[in-house]
Amino acid sequence: MNLILFGPPGAGKGTQAKMLIDKFNMVQISTGDMLRDEVKSQSDLGKRAKFIMDRGDLVSDEIIIAMIKKRLQMPDCKKGFILDGFPRTLNQAKGLDALLEDLKIKIDNVIQIEVDENLLLERINKRVSENENIRNDDNSLILKNRIKVYKKDTLPLIEYYKNLKKINTINGMQIIEKVSQDILKIL
Repeated sequence: MNLILFGPPGAGKGTQAKMLIDKFNMVQISTGDMLRDEVKSQSDLGKRAKFIMDRGDLVSDEIIIAMIKKRLQMPDCKKGFILDGFPRTLNQAKGLDALLEDLKIKIDNVIQIEVDENLLLERINKRVSENENIRNDDNSLILKNRIKVYKKDTLPLIEYYKNLKKINTINGMQIIEKVSQDILKIL
């Protein structure tokens, strides 16, 4: 089973992906985690990405698609995967479709986790206050910009996936367990 988890920053995509990994023995492909690993390693890609990420903007499609292609060809993806936070733009979705067609892989379901913007800000502030390993992008100013970018670039994907009859929307305002139950009902 191959899935895309959709939702604004802080919506709980990572939390839900972990539940699905445990239940279905899938792998999570988080472009955010992949990019943070590149930044941490201080590779050329990481240095370029850090500058962009520190502003809360999106890294170029060609860089992301190349990273996804490399990752999807790894043996552990054959059991199934979850794309967490990707695609983020219509151009990325079309690039992903072309890549998947080349690799003869299909996406079985797209799950959108809807949450309120104010809740996102509360969640990010809580994450910062409870966690010693704070991400560079875990602050309300950057989150506000990331939400703005999400609304502008990512929300059009909802229509794209609706037209493909692959999207299901979950109320992310519920407790974590209820969101998980709703996702499992869809799958």
